[in-house]
Amino acid sequence: MNHLLVATIVFVCLFGSALLGSLLRRCLPTHHLSEDSISVVKLATGLIATMAALVLGLLVSSAKGTFDTANAQLVGAAAKVIQFDRTLSQYGTETEEIRGLLKHNFAAVLQVLESRDSAQLALLDKEPAVSRAEDLQRRVQALLPATDAQRQLKARALQLMDEVFAMRWLTLLQANGSIPLPMLAILVVWICVIFATFGLFAPGNGTIMAVVGMCALSVASSVLLVEELNRPLDGLISVSLEPMRHSLSRLGE
Repeated sequence: MNHLLVATIVFVCLFGSALLGSLLRRCLPTHHLSEDSISVVKLATGLIATMAALVLGLLVSSAKGTFDTANAQLVGAAAKVIQFDRTLSQYGTETEEIRGLLKHNFAAVLQVLESRDSAQLALLDKEPAVSRAEDLQRRVQALLPATDAQRQLKARALQLMDEVFAMRWLTLLQANGSIPLPMLAILVVWICVIFATFGLFAPGNGTIMAVVGMCALSVASSVLLVEELNRPLDGLISVSLEPMRHSLSRLGE
């Protein structure tokens, strides 16, 4: 589901809860709005608010961790691609074709990442992209080293390829990460209860409704932030691709 749509639904639910509470205020008997009743409801609402704040903070922290990990893996993979290219360069002229293929494949991957499109990103996990990577690995394995130095360089190149492939799969798996829908739904229900009490005990004037609307917008924005950080390769907030662009400019030198 689109992240902006999710945030919009959350905003509508929260603000609608406040309006519902305001309507309920007009229907309740006076003794239901006594000081004693308000005190108990405030205590219960405080408990719910504490739980909601803890869960929301946990979600933001988890999503930020996912974003930072994906960013670190992307930078690490870009650096290892340069190391791989330089290792092939040291091997000898026999690797010129492999280096050219490496640069072509790397440019294709960068183009897909720059699209920030989830449908395009899914192609990196499909058979054609996997086959291109495996073909590059087979070409390196097919090299016939003539000296001990070349044998060491070949082993090093294969090791770097394995590390890059491992980082690639981890990054793609994290790109598909999403918050469990039941957890998000429970959190929204808790906050809806809090907003309903806002409408229940606050005067229904324009100033109060404006403040409640801003609060609802703030909570919806925090949900949007969590959703965006939890998908670091696409959306409005995504990892920087500048390290990969720099690596691409260095390949083949």
